[in-house]
Amino acid sequence: MTRPRLRTRLALLHAGLAFACSVVLLAMVGLPFLSAGHTTHRPAPGEPAAARTTTNLVELLRYSCVALVVLAAVSVALGWLIAGRALRPLHAMTVSARTMSADTLEHRLGAPAAYREFAELAETLDGLRQRLHESFTAQRQFIANASHELRTPLTVQRTLLQLTLADPDASAETLRSACNELLALGEQQEHLISALLALAGGHQGISHWERFDLADLTRKVVLDHRAEAERRGIRVRTALAPVTVHGDSRLAASLVANLVGNALRHNVPGGTVEIATTASGRLTVANTGAPIPPAEVDRLFQPFQRLGSERTDQSDGHGLGLAIVAAIAHAHRARLAARPGPAGGLHITVGFPPVA
Repeated sequence: MTRPRLRTRLALLHAGLAFACSVVLLAMVGLPFLSAGHTTHRPAPGEPAAARTTTNLVELLRYSCVALVVLAAVSVALGWLIAGRALRPLHAMTVSARTMSADTLEHRLGAPAAYREFAELAETLDGLRQRLHESFTAQRQFIANASHELRTPLTVQRTLLQLTLADPDASAETLRSACNELLALGEQQEHLISALLALAGGHQGISHWERFDLADLTRKVVLDHRAEAERRGIRVRTALAPVTVHGDSRLAASLVANLVGNALRHNVPGGTVEIATTASGRLTVANTGAPIPPAEVDRLFQPFQRLGSERTDQSDGHGLGLAIVAAIAHAHRARLAARPGPAGGLHITVGFPPVA
């Protein structure tokens, strides 16, 4: 069955209330005018005298019914007009929402603020629309960047194979060298896909919350990166105070690993990396490195971005490390702050919410 429209319901409700009030009003006004009288009938000679009672109840009921019919018709018409005027902003919002698509989310609903409730609803929907617009825009940009990053090594692989096959004097050593280069390019693709999966996992959110020791988790990550730090000649200093936080330990380990890996990779020979946890749930990673303009810090947390270039090259990472950090921190409802170091590098702080 078709559900009645809200305007019809409001009009009938208005008519019902008006009709009930009219009945009460007519009863209170009409009853005092209700009159009754006695008349004496003159009988013929020899017949007994008879009395007859007269009343105006019939006329009162007739006029009352006419008045109620007129009031009911008027109340229905007025209720329909009032409901239509009250619901006009909602109709305008509905029409505007129907014309929206993924490419027109930047337009506002533009609902007239006739009532405060509709104005608040329009503001809420505009906020949702803006978040969807930003999400779709970021998604398109991410897909375009990911496609470019995945296409580049495939193009290099195809070119390398074509050159090797076109060489009539190719020896076993030449073929072995080409295979080694292909393996290296495949390994880069594996790392890129793993980073993309980690980024997607951070955006997906946390389905199972658990308690874990952030200091112990950070200590394990630092030990895993010890060989890389020694190879790069970088000193790692830690001050890990025990602290229990709430979240996903697997994602948190990925967050710490990307912070430490980024601090080691974007450093200078003989530089330092300082890692600390506090009892309040704060993780801090600071490193030395090239000076970073303050205006460039926020851009570094976007996918496929790095200092001095809009797109990273795969010889020095994929530009996804800090983007993964930002996504995982958001999933943990953690406060993420970054600022340039006084002598270069970055000072990044992740403040996990306290455990209840």
